[in-house]
Amino acid sequence: MKLADYTINNNGDLDALNVAVRTVFRDAASKITRPSWDEYFMKIARVVATRSNCAKRRVAAVVVKDSRIVSTGYNGTPRGTTNCSAGGCPRCLSLTPSGHGLGDCVCSHAEENAITQAAYHGVSLKDATIYTTFMPCVMCTKMIINAGIREVVFQAAYPLPDSARDLFRQAGVLTRQLR
Repeated sequence: MKLADYTINNNGDLDALNVAVRTVFRDAASKITRPSWDEYFMKIARVVATRSNCAKRRVAAVVVKDSRIVSTGYNGTPRGTTNCSAGGCPRCLSLTPSGHGLGDCVCSHAEENAITQAAYHGVSLKDATIYTTFMPCVMCTKMIINAGIREVVFQAAYPLPDSARDLFRQAGVLTRQLR
């Protein structure tokens, strides 16, 4: 009883018990917290990232329209090829520093996969929002702009040139970091 959040004394009639139970339920329901839409979709992106087969970094993207998920993607080798973590990408299994030798990487980025999955299934991304666990690179920035996505919400900044931010600004795509 000491650990209970609520106690109800059942010393009265059935009507009194009914009122007490309803009061407890009303009070308990008023304390329920829900994540914001941004928090909700970013949490989903973090779960999607667990599907990544990249040996270096697990990244995910979730594309949303009208508060509904229309596509997801995570980074890794292309469909039907050896997973990165199983040796499919020699660059990722090497000691190449972050940001170097990117042309040797055969992995697709999370944003790229989310966009191509939507295209594969015939889903328009015009005016959508993309939630991604890392700020998009320049290549993905171009894909996001050309797909018609209007907003990018990212969790972590990525140490790339400001050219991605400049492209987003020029194209009128909103970007914001979710902390």
